[in-house]
Amino acid sequence: MNRTEPLELVYFRGCPGVEAARAAIRAALGTLGLPISWQEWDLDDPQLPARLQALPSPTVLVRGHDVLGDGPIAAGRACRAGDLPTPEIIAAALEQKFG
Repeated sequence: MNRTEPLELVYFRGCPGVEAARAAIRAALGTLGLPISWQEWDLDDPQLPARLQALPSPTVLVRGHDVLGDGPIAAGRACRAGDLPTPEIIAAALEQKFG
């Protein structure tokens, strides 16, 4: 993965939705016939870019935009409970940005 990936996953370890988000990304990329590649950002990393620090875990970004349209949270760290990005949502966002 490199820093120019248009698809990003923002997460923190211990959040139960992270593996489901990774699986959804793989499925979306596979469905579209795109390379299985994306950038991952750990919210616990002290080098995390400021633009990502207020996002909930997991957040999937396409060209810097949350595929769920939620954006940053008000305060603190949050783990998405039932509102996880699906392969269909991710694929639609990728098609919109690159189609």
